[in-house]
Amino acid sequence: MPAGVQGESVARNYAEALLALARKAEDPAGWGSLLRQVANAIRSDNTLSRFLESPRIAADAKSAVLSKALGDRVPRLFLRFLQQLVKNRRQMLIPTIANEYDTLLDASEGIVHATVTVARATGEEETAMIGERLSKVVGKKVVPHVSVDPSIIGGVVVRIGDTVMDGSVRRKLAKLRRRMGTGRA
Repeated sequence: MPAGVQGESVARNYAEALLALARKAEDPAGWGSLLRQVANAIRSDNTLSRFLESPRIAADAKSAVLSKALGDRVPRLFLRFLQQLVKNRRQMLIPTIANEYDTLLDASEGIVHATVTVARATGEEETAMIGERLSKVVGKKVVPHVSVDPSIIGGVVVRIGDTVMDGSVRRKLAKLRRRMGTGRA
């Protein structure tokens, strides 16, 4: 198994464990937010990242710093979870665990994320309308993540997981060209 896939699998296991703890505490969204904040801090703060990554600093010292920094700000079980990650030398997986946690939480709530490519920037109303229409098609709440690519000329390209729905003008023109016998895409 490739290292990246193995890391994601391990991260998913930790995310599942944390989600179970968060559900027992009746605050899965809150714990997800806390985990995301810790993950963002690791990604954005090089000093913190190097501190957690360093093999020269004992796990007990790292746990003590986590306790001092987070002890009165997070639930005790959440802190113990982070400390267990440090003890197991998995602390650098926290950003991946956060992603997996978000995915698991969304799936349990019937939420899917869609990458939506449009030819021009959309406003909040248009984005909301795209989300509503996709929700009706998919049968779940869809959260659209919109990006702009003028090369599609018009229409939209939607990706939900492995499924791609290409309603772009570019694709329609290419299809028309093939029908007309030019053979150019």
